Amino acid sequence: MPTKSLQIPTTDGQADAFAAFPDRGERHPGVLLYPDAFGVRPELEEKARELAEHGYYVLVPNLYYRHGPAPVIELPEHIGEEIRAAVFAQLMPLVEAHTAERVLRDADAYLRFLTSQPEVSAGPVGVIGYCLGAALAMRTATAHPDQVAAVAGFHPGFLVTDAPDSPHRLVPKLTAQVHLGLAEGDLTPEAISELDQALDAAGVGHSIEIYPGTIHGFTMSDTDAFNPSALQRHWDRLLPLLDRTLVTK
Repeated sequence: MPTKSLQIPTTDGQADAFAAFPDRGERHPGVLLYPDAFGVRPELEEKARELAEHGYYVLVPNLYYRHGPAPVIELPEHIGEEIRAAVFAQLMPLVEAHTAERVLRDADAYLRFLTSQPEVSAGPVGVIGYCLGAALAMRTATAHPDQVAAVAGFHPGFLVTDAPDSPHRLVPKLTAQVHLGLAEGDLTPEAISELDQALDAAGVGHSIEIYPGTIHGFTMSDTDAFNPSALQRHWDRLLPLLDRTLVTK
């Protein structure tokens, strides 16, 4: 499975990134994968490799490149509950600095770079996000409806907020199909209903599913939140979504 370490030119500098793609010498649909708040690390690289095995070119950018190359902070091999709060205390200034304006500037650069790679086929792309990355995926898709045909978010955060530009208020711009896989407690029932109604009103094909027996972060095997059966459910939802929206039959 070929992989690359890359530098993506952006208006604010060079974003380091990881890419994985099939070893078949042909072009493949592109997928932009936004990490969770912990950022690019072996866990995310492994997810990119696994997705690439199914026929996709997967690009994983360092969200915090303005602060340095990944990992921007020192991360343990396993992010247990006993250190989670301390790790988040280091990360929160980086998360808070990643404004919607920066997200959109970066999304322009990431998509331009992804679609220009020689291994990436012409046509629409998919955007995936975990935790914080789910909101970034939604913002990217609403800003680029002509390019993004699939959006998937898992144990999402920041999708429904009081802000005027909350991602759930932008869904009328979507043309992509959407799947959101939630942990129990990720969103309140009221927020889920508000998001579901917004997607329905916009005519967006979508599914919002609470994965049973899960807590926030369930796809990440380097955390205590990891749930193997929920990770498999995530693949069972994600792969058909990408197949029906990105793969030419």
